[in-house]
Amino acid sequence: MSDPAFFGYGSLVNLATHDYVDPRPATLYGWRRVWRKTTLRDAAFLSVERDPDSHIDGVIATVRGGSWAALDAREAAYAKVDVTAALGAAHTTVVYRVIDSLTTERGGHILLSYLDVVVQGLLRMHGPQGVARFFASTHGWDTPVRDDRAAPQYPRSQTLRAAEVALVDACLATRVQMPE
Repeated sequence: MSDPAFFGYGSLVNLATHDYVDPRPATLYGWRRVWRKTTLRDAAFLSVERDPDSHIDGVIATVRGGSWAALDAREAAYAKVDVTAALGAAHTTVVYRVIDSLTTERGGHILLSYLDVVVQGLLRMHGPQGVARFFASTHGWDTPVRDDRAAPQYPRSQTLRAAEVALVDACLATRVQMPE
């Protein structure tokens, strides 16, 4: 039996945040990214939802031995959805999606340290075009962004090069307004 895999579209695209094997660029058709506010915390989660007219860049990586425990713990606010057919994958592949019962319309913000991790991963996996597609196609940019770079709140934050910071800031400036 072959090992299953996951499709990552947020922080999992950044290979510095995990050690899953055989990571490779992939595109998931019929889905789009969206920022989701939840009852679990003030920081918004990046999630996906079905949209037949959309597609998203990401990464596929193998979960050796089908041992999901560590990844399920990391993605505790998410449920696994089988996307094997949508990816045309040879082995079972899932995507993590925020659990609907946890979502709310109130409050919430996007952590800049989290956004930095996502963009850095997309830049390395899909290049500048992948970053541009992320900002253009992700829904929910009306959610405020909290600049926590000086003291990152995201537990898997990464150090960005100056050019990466400039890219995030330039792309973000076209999508949302930073609170004063």
